[in-house]
Amino acid sequence: MIPTVVWGTGNVGRAAIRAVAAHPMLSLVAVLVSNPAKIGKDAGELSGVDRHLGVAATDDVDGILSESPRAVVYAASGDVRLDGAIDDITRALRTGAVVVTPSLYGMYDCTNAPDEIRDVLLAAVEAGGGSLFVSGVDPGWANDILPLLISGLGSDIDAIRCQEIFDYSTYDQEEAVRHLIGMGHPLDYEPLMLAEGIPTMIWGGQLRMMARALGVELDGIEETLERRPLDASVVTDTMGEFAAGTQGAVRLEVQGVVEGEPRIVIEHITRIHAGCASDWPTPPDGGAGAHRVIIEGRPHIEVTVEATDEGHNRAAGGNATAAGRLVNAIDWLAEAQPGLYDALDIPLRPAVGKLGKK
Repeated sequence: MIPTVVWGTGNVGRAAIRAVAAHPMLSLVAVLVSNPAKIGKDAGELSGVDRHLGVAATDDVDGILSESPRAVVYAASGDVRLDGAIDDITRALRTGAVVVTPSLYGMYDCTNAPDEIRDVLLAAVEAGGGSLFVSGVDPGWANDILPLLISGLGSDIDAIRCQEIFDYSTYDQEEAVRHLIGMGHPLDYEPLMLAEGIPTMIWGGQLRMMARALGVELDGIEETLERRPLDASVVTDTMGEFAAGTQGAVRLEVQGVVEGEPRIVIEHITRIHAGCASDWPTPPDGGAGAHRVIIEGRPHIEVTVEATDEGHNRAAGGNATAAGRLVNAIDWLAEAQPGLYDALDIPLRPAVGKLGKK
Protein backbone atom coordinates (compact mmCIF):
# COMPACT_ATOMS: atom_id res chain seq x y z
CA MET A 1 0.00 0.00 0.00
CA ILE A 2 1.20 3.51 -0.85
CA PRO A 3 0.82 5.96 2.08
CA THR A 4 -1.04 8.95 0.64
CA VAL A 5 -1.87 12.42 1.96
CA VAL A 6 -4.70 14.58 0.64
CA TRP A 7 -3.89 18.28 1.07
CA GLY A 8 -7.09 20.36 0.86
CA THR A 9 -10.76 19.38 1.17
CA GLY A 10 -12.51 21.70 -1.27
CA ASN A 11 -14.25 20.66 -4.47
CA VAL A 12 -11.34 18.53 -5.72
CA GLY A 13 -10.01 17.52 -2.30
CA ARG A 14 -13.30 15.92 -1.24
CA ALA A 15 -13.30 13.81 -4.39
CA ALA A 16 -9.61 12.99 -3.92
CA ILE A 17 -10.26 11.53 -0.47
CA ARG A 18 -12.96 9.31 -1.93
CA ALA A 19 -10.67 8.24 -4.78
CA VAL A 20 -7.78 7.40 -2.45
CA ALA A 21 -10.08 5.45 -0.11
CA ALA A 22 -11.36 3.44 -3.09
CA HIS A 23 -7.95 2.66 -4.59
CA PRO A 24 -6.72 -0.88 -3.88
CA MET A 25 -3.06 0.19 -3.79
CA LEU A 26 -3.33 3.41 -1.75
CA SER A 27 -3.69 4.03 1.96
CA LEU A 28 -5.04 7.36 3.22
CA VAL A 29 -2.72 8.39 6.05
CA ALA A 30 -3.46 12.11 6.51
CA VAL A 31 -5.72 14.96 5.44
CA LEU A 32 -4.39 18.53 5.60
CA VAL A 33 -6.77 21.48 5.98
CA SER A 34 -6.44 25.23 6.49
CA ASN A 35 -9.94 25.88 7.88
CA PRO A 36 -9.86 25.62 11.71
CA ALA A 37 -13.46 24.36 11.69
CA LYS A 38 -12.36 21.21 9.85
CA ILE A 39 -9.51 20.25 12.18
CA GLY A 40 -10.22 16.98 13.96
CA LYS A 41 -13.06 15.94 11.66
CA ASP A 42 -12.90 12.49 10.12
CA ALA A 43 -11.95 12.28 6.45
CA GLY A 44 -15.13 10.32 5.76
CA GLU A 45 -17.27 13.18 7.03
CA LEU A 46 -15.31 15.79 5.07
CA SER A 47 -15.50 13.83 1.83
CA GLY A 48 -19.10 12.70 2.00
CA VAL A 49 -18.54 8.95 2.15
CA ASP A 50 -20.97 6.94 4.24
CA ARG A 51 -18.43 5.69 6.78
CA HIS A 52 -15.59 6.87 9.01
CA LEU A 53 -12.16 6.50 7.44
CA GLY A 54 -10.24 6.77 10.70
CA VAL A 55 -8.16 9.76 9.60
CA ALA A 56 -8.67 13.07 11.43
CA ALA A 57 -7.96 16.28 9.51
CA THR A 58 -5.06 18.39 10.71
CA ASP A 59 -3.30 21.65 9.84
CA ASP A 60 0.12 20.32 10.93
CA VAL A 61 1.87 20.48 7.57
CA ASP A 62 5.36 20.17 9.06
CA GLY A 63 4.38 17.15 11.12
CA ILE A 64 2.77 15.31 8.23
CA LEU A 65 5.59 16.00 5.76
CA SER A 66 8.19 15.03 8.35
CA GLU A 67 6.83 11.49 8.10
CA SER A 68 7.82 11.42 4.39
CA PRO A 69 4.55 10.18 2.86
CA ARG A 70 5.03 8.36 -0.43
CA ALA A 71 2.33 10.39 -2.19
CA VAL A 72 0.57 13.75 -1.81
CA VAL A 73 -2.60 14.82 -3.61
CA TYR A 74 -2.30 18.60 -3.53
CA ALA A 75 -5.84 19.95 -3.91
CA ALA A 76 -5.40 23.43 -2.44
CA SER A 77 -6.05 26.33 -4.81
CA GLY A 78 -3.37 27.79 -7.03
CA ASP A 79 -5.60 30.23 -8.95
CA VAL A 80 -4.88 33.34 -6.89
CA ARG A 81 -2.00 32.05 -4.73
CA LEU A 82 0.41 30.61 -7.27
CA ASP A 83 3.51 31.32 -5.17
CA GLY A 84 1.93 29.66 -2.15
CA ALA A 85 1.00 26.58 -4.15
CA ILE A 86 4.50 26.31 -5.59
CA ASP A 87 6.01 26.61 -2.11
CA ASP A 88 3.73 23.89 -0.75
CA ILE A 89 4.38 21.53 -3.65
CA THR A 90 8.15 21.99 -3.55
CA ARG A 91 8.10 21.18 0.18
CA ALA A 92 6.34 17.92 -0.57
CA LEU A 93 8.67 17.09 -3.48
CA ARG A 94 11.71 17.64 -1.27
CA THR A 95 10.49 14.85 1.03
CA GLY A 96 10.61 12.45 -1.92
CA ALA A 97 6.85 12.29 -2.40
CA VAL A 98 4.96 11.66 -5.59
CA VAL A 99 2.83 14.82 -5.92
CA VAL A 100 -0.28 15.02 -8.11
CA THR A 101 -2.21 18.27 -8.41
CA PRO A 102 -4.51 20.35 -10.64
CA SER A 103 -3.21 23.61 -9.14
CA LEU A 104 -0.34 24.69 -11.42
CA TYR A 105 -1.68 25.65 -14.85
CA GLY A 106 1.81 26.40 -16.11
CA MET A 107 2.92 22.80 -15.56
CA TYR A 108 0.24 20.93 -17.51
CA ASP A 109 2.75 20.74 -20.37
CA CYS A 110 6.12 20.16 -18.70
CA THR A 111 8.08 20.44 -21.93
CA ASN A 112 7.04 24.05 -22.57
CA ALA A 113 6.48 25.18 -18.97
CA PRO A 114 7.80 28.62 -17.94
CA ASP A 115 11.40 28.33 -16.76
CA GLU A 116 10.73 30.30 -13.58
CA ILE A 117 8.24 27.65 -12.44
CA ARG A 118 9.79 24.55 -13.97
CA ASP A 119 13.29 25.21 -12.62
CA VAL A 120 12.07 25.58 -9.02
CA LEU A 121 10.07 22.36 -9.19
CA LEU A 122 12.83 20.43 -10.96
CA ALA A 123 15.32 21.51 -8.28
CA ALA A 124 12.96 20.16 -5.61
CA VAL A 125 12.64 16.86 -7.51
CA GLU A 126 16.41 16.55 -7.79
CA ALA A 127 16.88 17.39 -4.12
CA GLY A 128 14.30 14.99 -2.75
CA GLY A 129 13.68 12.36 -5.39
CA GLY A 130 9.96 13.07 -5.78
CA SER A 131 7.79 13.25 -8.89
CA LEU A 132 5.14 15.68 -10.12
CA PHE A 133 2.10 15.22 -12.34
CA VAL A 134 -0.25 18.15 -12.98
CA SER A 135 -3.63 17.52 -14.59
CA GLY A 136 -7.36 18.10 -14.23
CA VAL A 137 -10.48 18.13 -16.40
CA ASP A 138 -10.26 21.25 -18.55
CA PRO A 139 -7.38 21.94 -18.62
CA GLY A 140 -6.78 18.21 -18.24
CA TRP A 141 -8.06 14.96 -19.69
CA ALA A 142 -10.82 16.69 -21.70
CA ASN A 143 -8.21 18.43 -23.83
CA ASP A 144 -5.24 16.10 -23.83
CA ILE A 145 -5.63 12.35 -23.48
CA LEU A 146 -9.30 12.13 -24.58
CA PRO A 147 -9.05 14.09 -27.87
CA LEU A 148 -5.75 12.42 -28.71
CA LEU A 149 -7.28 8.99 -28.14
CA ILE A 150 -10.32 9.83 -30.29
CA SER A 151 -8.10 11.28 -33.04
CA GLY A 152 -6.66 7.81 -33.50
CA LEU A 153 -10.03 6.62 -34.82
CA GLY A 154 -9.95 8.99 -37.79
CA SER A 155 -8.52 8.82 -41.28
CA ASP A 156 -8.29 12.49 -42.30
CA ILE A 157 -8.37 15.17 -39.60
CA ASP A 158 -9.10 18.81 -40.40
CA ALA A 159 -9.47 20.11 -36.85
CA ILE A 160 -9.91 19.08 -33.22
CA ARG A 161 -12.31 21.02 -31.01
CA CYS A 162 -12.58 20.45 -27.25
CA GLN A 163 -15.62 22.02 -25.60
CA GLU A 164 -16.56 22.58 -21.98
CA ILE A 165 -20.22 23.65 -21.79
CA PHE A 166 -21.42 24.38 -18.26
CA ASP A 167 -24.13 26.06 -16.27
CA TYR A 168 -22.16 27.46 -13.33
CA SER A 169 -25.21 28.07 -11.17
CA THR A 170 -24.50 24.68 -9.55
CA TYR A 171 -20.79 25.35 -9.01
CA ASP A 172 -19.81 25.62 -5.35
CA GLN A 173 -17.08 28.25 -5.69
CA GLU A 174 -18.61 31.72 -5.61
CA GLU A 175 -15.32 33.62 -5.52
CA ALA A 176 -14.24 32.09 -8.83
CA VAL A 177 -17.65 32.32 -10.53
CA ARG A 178 -18.30 35.96 -9.62
CA HIS A 179 -14.88 37.54 -9.55
CA LEU A 180 -12.47 35.42 -11.61
CA ILE A 181 -15.01 34.72 -14.37
CA GLY A 182 -17.17 37.82 -13.87
CA MET A 183 -20.68 36.41 -13.57
CA GLY A 184 -22.99 38.98 -12.01
CA HIS A 185 -20.67 41.91 -12.72
CA PRO A 186 -21.38 44.69 -15.25
CA LEU A 187 -19.95 43.98 -18.68
CA ASP A 188 -17.35 46.72 -18.24
CA TYR A 189 -15.86 44.73 -15.34
CA GLU A 190 -12.66 42.96 -16.40
CA PRO A 191 -12.44 39.55 -14.70
CA LEU A 192 -8.95 38.13 -14.32
CA MET A 193 -9.65 34.84 -16.09
CA LEU A 194 -10.92 36.65 -19.20
CA ALA A 195 -8.06 39.15 -19.40
CA GLU A 196 -6.02 39.02 -22.60
CA GLY A 197 -3.34 36.37 -22.34
CA ILE A 198 -4.77 34.58 -19.30
CA PRO A 199 -6.71 31.95 -21.32
CA THR A 200 -3.49 31.16 -23.18
CA MET A 201 -1.66 30.87 -19.88
CA ILE A 202 -4.29 28.40 -18.64
CA TRP A 203 -4.97 26.35 -21.78
CA GLY A 204 -1.97 27.04 -23.99
CA GLY A 205 -0.06 24.11 -22.54
CA GLN A 206 -2.87 21.79 -23.60
CA LEU A 207 -2.70 23.06 -27.18
CA ARG A 208 1.07 22.67 -27.28
CA MET A 209 0.81 19.18 -25.80
CA MET A 210 -1.74 18.06 -28.39
CA ALA A 211 0.34 19.57 -31.19
CA ARG A 212 3.40 17.73 -29.91
CA ALA A 213 1.50 14.43 -29.81
CA LEU A 214 0.09 15.00 -33.31
CA GLY A 215 3.49 15.86 -34.76
CA VAL A 216 2.63 19.41 -35.89
CA GLU A 217 4.09 22.82 -35.18
CA LEU A 218 1.90 25.67 -33.94
CA ASP A 219 2.27 28.98 -35.75
CA GLY A 220 0.91 30.59 -32.61
CA ILE A 221 -2.02 30.72 -30.20
CA GLU A 222 -4.96 33.10 -30.61
CA GLU A 223 -7.90 33.96 -28.34
CA THR A 224 -11.50 34.96 -28.97
CA LEU A 225 -14.04 36.17 -26.39
CA GLU A 226 -17.77 36.95 -26.26
CA ARG A 227 -19.84 38.00 -23.24
CA ARG A 228 -23.62 38.23 -22.89
CA PRO A 229 -25.79 39.95 -20.26
CA LEU A 230 -28.69 38.39 -18.38
CA ASP A 231 -32.09 39.42 -19.71
CA ALA A 232 -33.61 38.97 -16.25
CA SER A 233 -32.31 38.49 -12.73
CA VAL A 234 -31.77 34.91 -11.62
CA VAL A 235 -31.38 33.40 -8.15
CA THR A 236 -29.12 30.37 -7.63
CA ASP A 237 -29.18 27.90 -4.75
CA THR A 238 -25.45 28.19 -4.06
CA MET A 239 -24.59 31.84 -4.75
CA GLY A 240 -27.73 33.94 -4.48
CA GLU A 241 -28.86 36.56 -7.00
CA PHE A 242 -27.32 37.59 -10.31
CA ALA A 243 -28.89 40.80 -11.56
CA ALA A 244 -30.39 41.53 -14.96
CA GLY A 245 -27.97 43.31 -17.27
CA THR A 246 -24.88 41.80 -15.65
CA GLN A 247 -22.69 39.17 -17.24
CA GLY A 248 -24.62 35.94 -17.60
CA ALA A 249 -22.65 33.99 -20.19
CA VAL A 250 -19.11 33.77 -21.57
CA ARG A 251 -17.79 32.09 -24.69
CA LEU A 252 -14.06 31.93 -25.27
CA GLU A 253 -11.76 30.04 -27.57
CA VAL A 254 -8.04 29.37 -27.32
CA GLN A 255 -6.93 28.40 -30.81
CA GLY A 256 -3.80 26.53 -31.86
CA VAL A 257 -3.00 27.86 -35.34
CA VAL A 258 -1.39 25.45 -37.82
CA GLU A 259 -0.40 26.73 -41.27
CA GLY A 260 -2.59 29.79 -40.81
CA GLU A 261 -5.74 27.97 -39.68
CA PRO A 262 -7.15 27.25 -36.19
CA ARG A 263 -6.74 23.47 -36.18
CA ILE A 264 -6.68 22.67 -32.44
CA VAL A 265 -9.29 24.62 -30.47
CA ILE A 266 -10.31 24.66 -26.83
CA GLU A 267 -13.70 26.31 -26.38
CA HIS A 268 -15.50 27.24 -23.17
CA ILE A 269 -19.18 28.14 -23.01
CA THR A 270 -20.17 29.10 -19.50
CA ARG A 271 -23.54 30.34 -18.28
CA ILE A 272 -25.07 31.28 -14.96
CA HIS A 273 -28.52 30.37 -16.33
CA ALA A 274 -29.49 28.02 -19.13
CA GLY A 275 -31.62 30.72 -20.80
CA CYS A 276 -28.72 33.12 -21.31
CA ALA A 277 -27.10 32.98 -24.77
CA SER A 278 -29.43 30.14 -25.73
CA ASP A 279 -28.18 30.33 -29.32
CA TRP A 280 -24.73 29.11 -28.21
CA PRO A 281 -24.03 25.36 -28.03
CA THR A 282 -25.61 23.42 -25.16
CA PRO A 283 -24.95 19.93 -23.76
CA PRO A 284 -26.49 17.29 -26.06
CA ASP A 285 -28.88 16.09 -23.35
CA GLY A 286 -29.83 19.61 -22.25
CA GLY A 287 -28.23 19.07 -18.83
CA ALA A 288 -26.13 21.38 -16.73
CA GLY A 289 -22.74 20.48 -18.15
CA ALA A 290 -20.68 18.35 -20.48
CA HIS A 291 -17.27 17.96 -22.05
CA ARG A 292 -17.25 17.26 -25.75
CA VAL A 293 -14.58 16.44 -28.32
CA ILE A 294 -15.33 17.07 -31.99
CA ILE A 295 -13.04 15.66 -34.65
CA GLU A 296 -13.65 17.46 -37.94
CA GLY A 297 -12.58 15.26 -40.81
CA ARG A 298 -13.39 11.89 -42.24
CA PRO A 299 -15.14 10.40 -40.44
CA HIS A 300 -16.69 13.22 -38.39
CA ILE A 301 -16.55 12.12 -34.74
CA GLU A 302 -18.16 13.57 -31.62
CA VAL A 303 -17.73 12.20 -28.11
CA THR A 304 -19.47 13.70 -25.09
CA VAL A 305 -18.65 12.95 -21.45
CA GLU A 306 -21.15 13.81 -18.72
CA ALA A 307 -20.19 13.06 -15.11
CA THR A 308 -22.23 13.54 -11.94
CA ASP A 309 -21.43 13.26 -8.23
CA GLU A 310 -22.54 14.65 -4.87
CA GLY A 311 -26.26 14.55 -5.54
CA HIS A 312 -26.13 14.28 -9.34
CA ASN A 313 -24.22 17.55 -9.62
CA ARG A 314 -22.31 17.87 -12.91
CA ALA A 315 -19.73 20.33 -11.57
CA ALA A 316 -18.98 17.88 -8.76
CA GLY A 317 -18.82 15.11 -11.33
CA GLY A 318 -16.20 16.99 -13.29
CA ASN A 319 -14.15 17.58 -10.16
CA ALA A 320 -14.37 13.88 -9.34
CA THR A 321 -12.96 12.93 -12.74
CA ALA A 322 -10.07 15.35 -12.19
CA ALA A 323 -9.34 13.71 -8.85
CA GLY A 324 -9.66 10.27 -10.39
CA ARG A 325 -7.17 11.02 -13.16
CA LEU A 326 -4.64 12.25 -10.60
CA VAL A 327 -5.13 9.66 -7.88
CA ASN A 328 -5.14 6.76 -10.33
CA ALA A 329 -1.72 7.87 -11.59
CA ILE A 330 -0.05 7.59 -8.19
CA ASP A 331 0.87 3.91 -8.32
CA TRP A 332 2.32 4.37 -11.83
CA LEU A 333 4.39 7.33 -10.65
CA ALA A 334 5.56 5.43 -7.56
CA GLU A 335 7.20 2.88 -9.88
CA ALA A 336 8.65 5.47 -12.27
CA GLN A 337 11.89 7.43 -11.99
CA PRO A 338 11.75 10.79 -10.17
CA GLY A 339 10.85 13.65 -12.49
CA LEU A 340 8.27 15.97 -13.99
CA TYR A 341 5.51 14.17 -15.91
CA ASP A 342 2.57 15.20 -18.08
CA ALA A 343 -0.46 13.53 -19.63
CA LEU A 344 1.50 12.16 -22.59
CA ASP A 345 3.71 10.21 -20.18
CA ILE A 346 1.05 8.65 -17.97
CA PRO A 347 -1.46 6.26 -19.52
CA LEU A 348 -5.14 6.26 -18.65
CA ARG A 349 -5.49 2.70 -17.39
CA PRO A 350 -8.43 0.40 -16.56
CA ALA A 351 -9.76 0.56 -13.00
CA VAL A 352 -8.02 -2.62 -11.91
CA GLY A 353 -9.33 -4.05 -8.66
CA LYS A 354 -12.26 -1.64 -8.37
CA LEU A 355 -15.14 -3.26 -10.23
CA GLY A 356 -17.95 -3.87 -7.78
CA LYS A 357 -15.81 -2.88 -4.77
CA LYS A 358 -16.79 -0.42 -2.04
